[in-house]
Parts: sequence; structure tokens; C-alpha cells
Amino acid sequence: MTPTKTVRRLSPGILALAIGSCLFAAPLARGQQAEVIASAPATIGDLSNKIWTGALSGDTRTALIPLEAIPATTSNAALLGLRDSSAALDANLKKYDETRQKKLAESWAELEKQLALGQEYPVLSKALKAAVEIQLLSLEHDSVLKDDRINRLIKQAEAFARAAEASNDWLVASDLFFRLNALLDEAGTYKGDAKRLGDRLEMLRLYVPERLWELRGEMAKQLGDKPIPAYNKLGDDYAKKLTGIDDAMAMKAIKRSAEMQVDRSPNTYGSMLTGGLESIQTMVTTHDLQRVFPEIGNTDARDQMVAFIAKQRQSIEGLGRGVNDYTMINLIAELQRVNKETVKLPEQALLHEFGNGAMAKLDEFSAIIWPDEKSRFERMTQGEFSGVGVQIQFDEASQCIKVVTPLDETPAQRAGIHAGDLIKKINGESAVGLNLNQAVDLITGPKGSPVTITIERGDKEIDFNLLRGVIPVVSVKGWNRTGPRDDHRDWDIDSERKIGYVRLLQFTDDTTQKLHAAIRSMKATGLNGLILDLRFNPGGLLTQAVSVANTFVDKGVIVSTTSGDEQSARASRALIKDIPVAVLINEGSASASEIVSGAIKHYADQKQIRAVLIGARSYGKGSVQNVWPLDNTVNPTALLKLTTQYYKIPDGTPEGYILHRRPGAKSWGIDSHLKINMLPDQIADAIKLRQDADVLPIDETGQVAKDAPATPDPTKLLTDGIDLQLQTALVVLQSQAVSQGTPRASLN
Repeated sequence: MTPTKTVRRLSPGILALAIGSCLFAAPLARGQQAEVIASAPATIGDLSNKIWTGALSGDTRTALIPLEAIPATTSNAALLGLRDSSAALDANLKKYDETRQKKLAESWAELEKQLALGQEYPVLSKALKAAVEIQLLSLEHDSVLKDDRINRLIKQAEAFARAAEASNDWLVASDLFFRLNALLDEAGTYKGDAKRLGDRLEMLRLYVPERLWELRGEMAKQLGDKPIPAYNKLGDDYAKKLTGIDDAMAMKAIKRSAEMQVDRSPNTYGSMLTGGLESIQTMVTTHDLQRVFPEIGNTDARDQMVAFIAKQRQSIEGLGRGVNDYTMINLIAELQRVNKETVKLPEQALLHEFGNGAMAKLDEFSAIIWPDEKSRFERMTQGEFSGVGVQIQFDEASQCIKVVTPLDETPAQRAGIHAGDLIKKINGESAVGLNLNQAVDLITGPKGSPVTITIERGDKEIDFNLLRGVIPVVSVKGWNRTGPRDDHRDWDIDSERKIGYVRLLQFTDDTTQKLHAAIRSMKATGLNGLILDLRFNPGGLLTQAVSVANTFVDKGVIVSTTSGDEQSARASRALIKDIPVAVLINEGSASASEIVSGAIKHYADQKQIRAVLIGARSYGKGSVQNVWPLDNTVNPTALLKLTTQYYKIPDGTPEGYILHRRPGAKSWGIDSHLKINMLPDQIADAIKLRQDADVLPIDETGQVAKDAPATPDPTKLLTDGIDLQLQTALVVLQSQAVSQGTPRASLN
């Protein structure tokens, strides 16, 4: 089952990398103009070479200037088409900058407006939102933080956030610290505060979800947002979620992490134990948890626990590098004893939070996968899961879960569930008010197990008694979906010039196989260029990253690790030779997608392959996670996911390049050759249009539903100037295709 929802705006954390310098923002100086004119291409082949060289050089202002040399009077239809494509791109890029400047002025005006309204909430939140937008839309990010108005706002918001946290107003404090952290992301000034408030909210979500729902409803009123639906407790039983947790799991995870985590030091063990204690302190000082843990409200009991934590932290600090297994065993035993005498937290809850706090002292990708989380973790890593096969989203009008479409050849499709059906009950329990995660957890389950879904269709309710089946995750998609099966796809983004398009959503077991099938299909009808879209690809299997990169790279190291392991290309596995490739990356490209794009970039720079990277700098997640069981059963109930190494991309040096964003790092991720940025609204609109274009509602016969509305045409991404990165890639490849067969022909 695949949850989807409409994208309205992107979070500040993602937006922080989405805006940068504007392509063609400033006119060329007179000397530069003369140089461009003097070096104007004379032949079609010369034109193609200059465009390609300019794109690889990263000269975003002049890379496509040679296209202006194409005369309007040429009789060459391919050249005229390229000229038109270039003119359309240029117009959209100029429109981008005009819109950017307009939105920047509006954001400054909004900031001034909010600052004049006072220093309360939600005024401060709205002012911070405007400040983040200003920073994202400015060409010089650092200069924004030097503005006196911004600095005054930061101080006011911080003071208010700390007061809100002290008065147990968790959502307000979290909102302000989250925005402050987005504004000062590079410095990390408020990273710890945002993390602490995030931990408090996670505890509310687990132990008192109804209270968190109430707080969200109150905030919606404060912000003037639409009221949220009534809370639905279905599936929200913390005791059930913590079943199976014991102290051996927590201790085994902490011990192994202290011994094997990639950035471990002699002080790591002590730091993790301190982190566990800090998490328990956060828990017992989160006032709203009294609803289920009443002794937290007992001042004497809470103060005793806090005093115990302070004493133990001091003791661990005094031991320094002398912290060992005995320290941990004794600490956890004492913690359990004092807990029983004071705040009386359930032992499994105590261990859950202590373990999470300890792991939080490591990198952001190391974690204990508790019993309740194991099935979700496996869904993300195995490329398939067991469910009924419906794509869903939250429907605001009905305040319940709506079926976007059943997936082809799944239990839901065969049973007759239709697009637009509203899920009213799951196993006889009301589904109204469920969030997407609750719905996914309730509908998915072991293969062959039963689940009853009651849907509302028109004025009728229909029960569907289904047996869950294995639902494959589609990881390779083309330009346009042409039929009811997900493999019914048109791969050509430009059929006249034979330019293909492949989008990889993640790296699963069959990604390389599906990619090769797509490439062979394109080559069978002619392929002059290929766009490989890795944007918002979060990664996946290393083996697939290597084989996908090997599709384009025929020799050399693709990736290595800090321990010295190497994965190299094999010539027999390379399918693309002498065909220009444009790889699209952005701030959402992570892990395996960075390995692929990094290897392709290196060998393109070495002139070994014809490829160019276009877009924005990638996320910077280049770490190796190993997974170990935390109990000795054949089918372990809990796992440890631990970062043990960093990946290195070849860069021409013996050391290689570590792409992971480590604390304090100034360089991370993969930079594109040709840097093309998009506005936040453009990114959101592109995601929404691409998502909607991929959906073809099908009926129980496996055909497109007769009354299905027309799906959006993905060509609007280009014609409406929504996806500037894609449009730039297409023009670059069109400039290469135009010289096929006639490279020496004159432009005139």
C-alpha cells in the first residue's frame, strides 16, 4: 500500500537547499559579449561541442549562450526546433528570476508587517516563516543573517520558545525552534533545541496521542487554519507497541554501537549512557504524559528521579574513558530501581526512551528498530511489502482516507475497490480521523492474513474481505504512463529527437533489471540521449547502486568505503556507450542515488563517459548502515541499524571523496555541473503534477476505469516552465542530438 498526499509546501529543511543563484540573472559584460560573439560556433557539430563543454564547466551564465548563434532563417528543421526550445527555456528562466524578486519583496513586506504586530505567538512564527523565505529567495544567504531586523527576531523568538517550553506549550516551542533551526541550519545553533522538542512530541505521539491531537487542534485555531478531524484512537495503544522490549535489547544495542559506530571515540560509551539519562529526564518533565503516567505529576517523585539522573551523569563524567559494560549494567539496574520507587514508568517505556536517547548521541541514521517498527523498516528496505494494494491519501472534505487508485494485479484491484472510494472502516472499526500512518499499519500485515475494509461509494457502504498479498514497489518509471499496467510506459520525452527519460524512485532488488529493460526498449527504436532523474530518490540497496552506475560507467571504481572495500565497474554490464546522458539531482537525492551520480560525474569529468549533472547539490548521506538482530530468535523481533563506515566517491585522489555531511563539514553531497534552481512553488507543483500523471485509476477487470478523469499531461512541466531542471536537461540533450549525421554542416 502506498500513501500519498497533496503537496502544498515543502518544509524549511528541504527548501533551504532549493534556492540559489539565478541562471542568467545578470547580463554579460561588454567584454564577455564580445568574447561570446567571437567564439560563435560555425558548424552544427561545433555548436553541440560548445554547449556540452559549457554545461560540464558549470558556467551557468554562459553555457547555453552559443544557441543564440542559430540563425532564425535556417532551413534546418532540427535547428529551428532547438532554437525554439532554447527560447522557451530562456523565457522561463527569466520568468523564474522575476518571480523570485517579486516573492522576495513580498516576504520582506510580510516580515515588516509581522514585526509591527508584536512579540507574541503566532506572530513570531509567521515572522520567522517570512525570514526563512527571505533567506531562501536571496542570492546571498549569509547577508540575510546580518540584518538587524532578522537578528532582533531571532532573539525574541528564542526567548518566547524557551518560555513556551517551560510552560509545557510543546507545539508552540517546537514550531519556533524548528523555524529557528531552519534559519540557522548551517551553524546548527538551534539543532539541539529542535531535537529536544521533537523528542517530546514523539513521546506524546506514542503515549498520549489524543493529547497531541488536542494540541494540534488548538494550534490550528491560533493560526487560523482549517479545524482538524476528531481523534481516532484505532491502532494507538502504546502498551501493545512496546510489547517484547527488554533490557537485553537496549544493552546489546548500546554496547555494540559504542564499539562499532563509525565516529566512535573512547568517550562514546559514556556519551550514550548520558544520552539515555537525558531522554528519561525529558520524559519525566513532559507534563502531558501524566495522563498515562500519573506519578510524573508527583513533584517529590519527579524531583527524586531528576536528582538521581543528575548524580548519575556526574558519575559518568567523572569516569571519563573508564565507562564500561559494568557501568551500563549497573546504571540500568539502578535506573529501574529508582523508577519503581518514584515515577513508576512502565519498564518497557523506560527502556524504550533510554535506548532512543542513547542512540541519539550518535549519527542521525543509527537507531534501534523496536519490535513495533520492524515491519515498517522492512517495507522500506526490501522493495516489497504485504498488503492489499491501494494508493491512498487523506481526503479533507470527508475527513477520512480516500483511495487514489488500486494497484494493478493486487487483492484490492481484483476485488473491485475503485479510485475515489472512501475507507470508512478497517476490520469493523471506524477509520474516520485516522492519519495515513495509522491506516497503513492497520491495512498491511503478513501475506495471506485477512483484513476487512469497508468503503463508502456514493450512498452505499460495501465490505471487502481481502487476503493480503505481496505488493511490489515500483522503482523505475518513464515519461508517461500509457496503460493500466505500471509497465505500460512511454520512455521518450522527445520522440522526434529520440531522447529518453527514466526516473528512479529508489533502489530495490529489481531496479537495475527494470532500468536495463527500459534502455533496451529505447535503443530498439533509436536513442540519441537519456535523462536519468534521481531527484528525491532517498537511496536503497548498495548492490543496485553499483549496478545502476555500471550501466553508464564501463571501468573503474564506482564506490569504496573508509575501511578500504571497493566496488568496481565491469565492461560487460555497461549498456550506455557514447550516448549523452543528463543526470538530474537535487537536495532530495540521497545515499545510493548520490553514489550513482557521484560515480557518473567523476568519469564524465575524466572524459571517460558522456554525461552531465544538472540541478542542485544532493543531500549528503553517504554512510554505511549494518543491521544486526537484538535477540537470538530465528526471526528477530528487534534490530540495530548502525552506521559503521562512510562511502567514498572517486575524485582523482588516492583518498577519495567522502560525500556524507558530517558535523561541522563545509563540503558534502554531490554538486551538479550545471546548477539550475527552482522556486519552492515550482518544486511542489512539479511533484504534484508528476504524481497525478502517474495515476491511472483501474477497475476490477484490470482496465482503466471508464469514468476516470483525464490524467495531467507531463509535458506541462516543460511548456509551463514548472520544471526548469528538466527543461534545461532536455535542451542540452537536444543540442547533442541535432548534430547526429551532420556535424560538419554549417549553421547557415
